[in-house]
Amino acid sequence: MVKIPIPAPHRDQPRFPKEKFKTLLAFVFLFFNWVLTTCTLSMTHERVPNYAPLPDAVLDSIEVQEWGLTVSEILIIVSIYICILVVLFHKHRWILFRRVFVIMGLLYLYRSITMYVTVLPLANPNTYCSPKANHTTPILVIKRALQLLSGFGLSINGKQTFCGDYIYSGHTVCLVLAYLVVREYTPRRWWLLHWLFGLIAIGGVVMVLISRGHYTVDCVIAYYITTRTFYIYHTLANNANLKESSPNNFFERLWWYPLFWRFECNVQGVVPRHYEWPLPWPRRWSSKNPQRTS
Repeated sequence: MVKIPIPAPHRDQPRFPKEKFKTLLAFVFLFFNWVLTTCTLSMTHERVPNYAPLPDAVLDSIEVQEWGLTVSEILIIVSIYICILVVLFHKHRWILFRRVFVIMGLLYLYRSITMYVTVLPLANPNTYCSPKANHTTPILVIKRALQLLSGFGLSINGKQTFCGDYIYSGHTVCLVLAYLVVREYTPRRWWLLHWLFGLIAIGGVVMVLISRGHYTVDCVIAYYITTRTFYIYHTLANNANLKESSPNNFFERLWWYPLFWRFECNVQGVVPRHYEWPLPWPRRWSSKNPQRTS
């Protein structure tokens, strides 16, 4: 009798691996930079100058509407919740969460730098600011940071009473990023949802401006840096040749490129717009059949 050994069948690596541990690391990256931003604001608060508001072509031509900031933050909460649902029901949710965490982490990191290096006077002189301590100690910074974290940085929760977080607008970042995520990862035939999110983003930014919650330049910079970071990240992620070292790959010179490569090196191709029920029950809703992508 002749015995011929048959090797085990070769299993190709999945094109879109979940890599849950990487997603956890991406969340840690986001959380660290979020805490860093709150610590930076707690120190920036002490340096806000007691000057009149700077000249602003938009703000100087409209009457202040104090209720606008509340409306803007309600729109932010609604857009974030819907965005989370979109990502949660996506078949490749772990990749999407990972990308959102990394991009938000980068945006928070940049914001912690810009708000500290250049401190602007209050855009709205009627804005309530907590009394200054005229000194900063580690205990004071931690105490203020915990207060900001408990309210998720929103004024509507009554926890955001520290001033100076102008350049650039965190409200605009959240609104624009939520729109970009929904626009990118939902089917094209959902154009009504895309238009709705676009209007929510525009409306939220307008509400911030009419309430003088930010200078116009804060919103312009926030829009630019959010869209460019999102577009650059996804251009790198969707083109395999840009994940390889090459003298013609100028994106490789980005300081966060090694971070991007670690998170995206195993993702092969453009993430399809497939959706599925995220829970193991009930089974009839847990179909793995592919869906239309457009």
